[in-house]
Amino acid sequence: MSPDQPSPPGSMHLRLLLPTEVLLEQPVSKIIAEAENGEFCLLPRHIDFVAALVPGVLSFYTVEGEEHFAAVDRGILVKCGRDVSISTPQGVIGTDITELQALIEERFLELDEHERKARSALARLEAGALRRFLDLREEFHG
Repeated sequence: MSPDQPSPPGSMHLRLLLPTEVLLEQPVSKIIAEAENGEFCLLPRHIDFVAALVPGVLSFYTVEGEEHFAAVDRGILVKCGRDVSISTPQGVIGTDITELQALIEERFLELDEHERKARSALARLEAGALRRFLDLREEFHG
């Protein structure tokens, strides 16, 4: 469904946004998510709403009544009218909770490895810059 097409009556238009892509965009009838103060449910006629999401699994129901899941690594949920946008740095979607668990482990562990390598490279750069600074200091101040 494109953003220009209206959602079916009695539904909301859900968009799950990652930094580099739109992970999901579809009409839904219900969303269950979790914020710091607990789980909440959104239905099409609820008032406009903003929440900071905690890392976890949210569920949403298609207009046909099928339950789907999305794992998010924290994020912001904004409901404005019938539009619901969720912005998160990392996310995966699935129709089966066990399938989603496997996707989470695969993708998030891969990201953890990339982050570990990036932190290691940054530490080497910082150590090299500090050594050069100390060398310059010694050179100019004896």
